[in-house]
Amino acid sequence: MLRSLSFLWFLSCFQMVSAQVISTQPAIPVEGSEIVVTFDATQGTGGLEDYTGDVYAHTGVITSESTGDSDWKYVVADWGVNVEKAKLTRVADNAYELTITPDIRTFYEVPEGEEILKMAFVFRSEAEVGGSWKEGKDEGGKDILVDVYSSGLTALLAEPADGALFSPGALINVTGQGQDSENLELFFDDASVESSTTGELTYSFNAPNEGSHQLILVASAGTETDADTVNFYIQEPVVAEPRPEGLKNGVNIIDENTVTLLLQAPEKEFVYVLGDFNSWEPRPDAQMKKDGEFFWLTITGLTAGEEYAYQYYIDGEVKIADPYTNKVLDPWNDRYISEDIYPGLKPYPTAKGADGIVSVFTTTPDEYVWKTADFVAPATEDLVIYELLIRDFTSAQDIKTVTDTLDYLQRLGVNAIELMPFNEFEGNDSWGYNPSFYFATDKAYGTANDYKEFVDECHARGIAVIMDMVLNHSFGQSPLARMYWDGGKPAANNPWYNRDHNMANPDAQWGYDFDHDSEYTRELVDSINSYWMSEFRIDGFRFDFTKGFTNTPYGTSSWASDYDASRIAILKRMTNEIWARNSDAIVIFEHLSDNSEETELANHGILLWGNMNHSFSEGVMGYNDGGASDFSWASYQRRGWDSPNVVAYMESHDEERVMYRALNFGDSSNGYDVRELETAILRSAMASTFLMSIPGPKMIWQFGELGYDVSIDDGGRLGQKPPKWDYQEDYARESLWNFYAEMIQLRKNHEVFATADFEMDVAGSVKRIALNGAEVDVRLVGNFGLEKGSKEAFFSRPGWWYNHFQGDSINVTNENMMISLRPGEFVLYTSEKLPGFRNVTSTGPDVFENANGTSVFPNPVENKIYIETLGNQQVSGVVVYDFSGRVVFEESAEGKNSYDLSSLATGLYLMEISTGKDSSSWHKIIKE
Repeated sequence: MLRSLSFLWFLSCFQMVSAQVISTQPAIPVEGSEIVVTFDATQGTGGLEDYTGDVYAHTGVITSESTGDSDWKYVVADWGVNVEKAKLTRVADNAYELTITPDIRTFYEVPEGEEILKMAFVFRSEAEVGGSWKEGKDEGGKDILVDVYSSGLTALLAEPADGALFSPGALINVTGQGQDSENLELFFDDASVESSTTGELTYSFNAPNEGSHQLILVASAGTETDADTVNFYIQEPVVAEPRPEGLKNGVNIIDENTVTLLLQAPEKEFVYVLGDFNSWEPRPDAQMKKDGEFFWLTITGLTAGEEYAYQYYIDGEVKIADPYTNKVLDPWNDRYISEDIYPGLKPYPTAKGADGIVSVFTTTPDEYVWKTADFVAPATEDLVIYELLIRDFTSAQDIKTVTDTLDYLQRLGVNAIELMPFNEFEGNDSWGYNPSFYFATDKAYGTANDYKEFVDECHARGIAVIMDMVLNHSFGQSPLARMYWDGGKPAANNPWYNRDHNMANPDAQWGYDFDHDSEYTRELVDSINSYWMSEFRIDGFRFDFTKGFTNTPYGTSSWASDYDASRIAILKRMTNEIWARNSDAIVIFEHLSDNSEETELANHGILLWGNMNHSFSEGVMGYNDGGASDFSWASYQRRGWDSPNVVAYMESHDEERVMYRALNFGDSSNGYDVRELETAILRSAMASTFLMSIPGPKMIWQFGELGYDVSIDDGGRLGQKPPKWDYQEDYARESLWNFYAEMIQLRKNHEVFATADFEMDVAGSVKRIALNGAEVDVRLVGNFGLEKGSKEAFFSRPGWWYNHFQGDSINVTNENMMISLRPGEFVLYTSEKLPGFRNVTSTGPDVFENANGTSVFPNPVENKIYIETLGNQQVSGVVVYDFSGRVVFEESAEGKNSYDLSSLATGLYLMEISTGKDSSSWHKIIKE
């Protein structure tokens, strides 16, 4: 009890900074003295409130060498590293102390001559809780900053805060301190109102009825003086006036010199607009007029071509950027955006009135001139979607460079690109599933017009653009969350968010949960989707975690997969609104719920992600027992759906890479080893052929077509991954690319790959798909086992069938004939010869096999290779192919048994050795 009383007494003496999150003793921190920092976990973001474990400070300093308040120097320890000197001491419930000793400079190890301006803090839990860190930060998720002073005479006004807004007649408490002072004197609008000789000063008075006012604290010692100034303002009566007709939320450009701002803020009493146009001061002409739950203000006298930063100051409590803004300025992250990515980025405003992220407008935005008109997206059943993360797709990490790679994607043949979230998200380095502003493109990847040019160029190539949209949740930077905030989470009266997650499972919780039953959320969702379709000509959306679009309670072990009628109604309503604006819009859900619910959504016309990562990985690795590699769930018919609306994929951003698993965990038997690159590549080619042969839309994750083998957990699950364009120089990987490209072309050009008349037998190690079409039938058989295997192809008719990838044919006399395949081998037979019929690469049963006893050595070969045959066989010719099927060496010479391959580049090749009129053998050779 004595400890608690002592703590409260000290707390009353401390300088209160950062919205009461922390306090210091002494009140004026001097770099050469010991400082006790007290952290109140209930304040700021409240992320550590009622946390019972140890708390550590992630702390550094802002110095004269820092480029801004986010440029921390001399950080005590890396994030997540627990060191004793950064451990806080619990002094009361939700109250902690950290002693900076023996002084600030020594504690942070700042060299002499470098001026210390501020201490910076983020407090965190000792370890992750439920997969994420608990954090204590300033309001709005900001770093906690404490000014540091030099020794000597100093005046400090601790309260009120500079720029504070008061109601007429409100009691204003003034607290001031003087370091090394003999006298303190307080001036109110140039009139002396209080003085003190104790080094501390307090004063209280009632706020005037109107106007802007100033407090000045002067500290003196002999003839020396120092002063600190605070400006404060008086709130004017709110003007109730109907808003002009036709206004939309956000910025409404009236002309080159005028805008009208509109903010929807139910239950709020008054709002000021602070910005570059009014010196960021809550003056009378900055107060918005009120029309019910809407606030509006017309701003005149603006300059054409100039960008203006602004915020809303709501009820004198919180400052937020415009939720509907098309551009923000971030005081913490913008400095990391290069001039190449975002030329001429407006600097963050230095005015004291700006607080955290600010919004931006101009009366003369740089309009994009669209070049491609009347683009029509492919039919949903024909979609081949390429999912990519801008950050990891190119080394430049910007959307302009992705645009420059479209020739590559066009050659591959994809007809849709799904961009992972690119509306403004928190930070610069992210997957994008932490959205903050839904109507702004993220500047970390480029300008708004850069994104529009990307869409335009895609359309010119016949490629649709799908936007990954996150409407299940957002995080603490969201202005819609910050407007109604209580106890570290959305307040109970927040129009858009639930106060608590309806899902008790912490693994199914991300950020703050939208209330999709709310009319405000419905209107927001519709406006977001409409904006991107109209302004950026987006062709559709992939909606993240749509199982979260419900308020139905789910337990701690649940992933909310059970049938939920209320959720279905919410999702159908949203989709219908999208189609009302664009009847051809592509709508994809990451739902992954029980099939009863997915069936209803699919039959409504919605596409649903079909995660086949596990079964395809198992098949490529060679694990087929017990149906482990069963591909059948990739079929909409197997699911009982009316239409082919399952977007089946082997990989997405969320799963481990198939090639990584194959190379690290693949099985082996009798010298056949999946972990060998060439073997894994050919098995992946077989898997891709099966995937692309199943009717319905398909998706490829970036570089999957080249066998990307960097683990999803390399550098952390969400960490940056290297773009592997160098894979194109590898013959084996180029071979895989060729399979993808060929299968995509077959799908796009032949209706049989969209047939409803098909059969799949894909549960065992040897798998079969039969497609029956009006013009051509297809039979695909592949051996995913590790031993030789066979299966009936069930040909639809006798006669000639064409082995598409081998450029070979067979005369079928028995429709039920068995196809015998060695491990990793597959055949794609067509009843008519299709374009592309040639030896694309090695797949058939004779490849890599010395069927006639022929062998080659040495292998790998540097220059000359030798051939050995059995019996009286003689070599009649040699042809060498690269892995794209091109002939790179050819020589015919009866009986010759050695050949000079020194002219070939280093790489992997296929050698065909002819030993008679109809006899040949194939060999995999490596040229050193």
